[in-house]
Amino acid sequence: MSSTDNLRNVHRFVILTCGSTVLLLMAGALVTSNDAADSVPDWPLAYGKIIPPFVGGIRYEFTHRVVAGLVAILTLALALWLARSERRPWVRRLGWTVLALVLTQALLGAFRVLERHAALSATAHAILAQIFFAALVSLALFTSSWWQFEVPLLDDPGSPCVSSLAASTTAVIFGQLVLGAAFRHGAFGIVPHIVGAGVVALAVIWTGRAAKKRFARIPSIRRSVVWLHATFGTQILLGGAAYWAILASREAPQPSLAYVALSVAHVLVGALTLAASVILTLVCFRLIRREPARAHTHAQSEVLTR
Repeated sequence: MSSTDNLRNVHRFVILTCGSTVLLLMAGALVTSNDAADSVPDWPLAYGKIIPPFVGGIRYEFTHRVVAGLVAILTLALALWLARSERRPWVRRLGWTVLALVLTQALLGAFRVLERHAALSATAHAILAQIFFAALVSLALFTSSWWQFEVPLLDDPGSPCVSSLAASTTAVIFGQLVLGAAFRHGAFGIVPHIVGAGVVALAVIWTGRAAKKRFARIPSIRRSVVWLHATFGTQILLGGAAYWAILASREAPQPSLAYVALSVAHVLVGALTLAASVILTLVCFRLIRREPARAHTHAQSEVLTR
């Protein structure tokens, strides 16, 4: 197999692992949305069995564990593959990092089951899931053919630079996901999450406008901005609909189907919004020159006048 074919296959395998992680995020959201987190009291077995009866909330919790096991196996295979075939040391280290993240995630899940500190352990479990997914998405970009070939660098004429804006937006979105996880697991009310949504909206709009104004003719930046705006806009609509479903079914004996569907979609699109912002940030850092355009032009003029 040629090196080009191997790179292409590694990239496809990372994408497969990302897709499996999307299923894992959905499975985890189904557990929370159906109040099934305490359905299985032991770990790693379920009621002392490898395969428990699929009744009540057990089916959600056990499915979550099975998908988590699949993702862990794929991540292990990915780390080993990168260790053998990847020439860039930092990419190999990132492969081992995502493996460490998924193993830590499994331990957090076990702690949640055995110790039952839901507000703390379940929130940490949800947050680490977002970090793991963002790291995998980054790895998918790093193993793409686009990232591995030389590209001409661009000058950013504005201030603050788009790279910094995109990185700040990613940090703000991650903070909002932390607030959302804490709200879903009962750490506090919804007000901080709503305020955070407003902050994220301002950051996304500011970053998108700056990127479009300065780099409208750069396809990779333009596509990344479109993806970020699409996921964030969808997330706002899903968040409003999910909150309405909470209010509508507050006195119901069990969560309504509408609430479950909307809350799962809200969690998933939140992760995709973070992924979109991570991609925009990395693309900007890949394409845009580190120093300001005026400093670069001044340096060039000094060289020419010597």
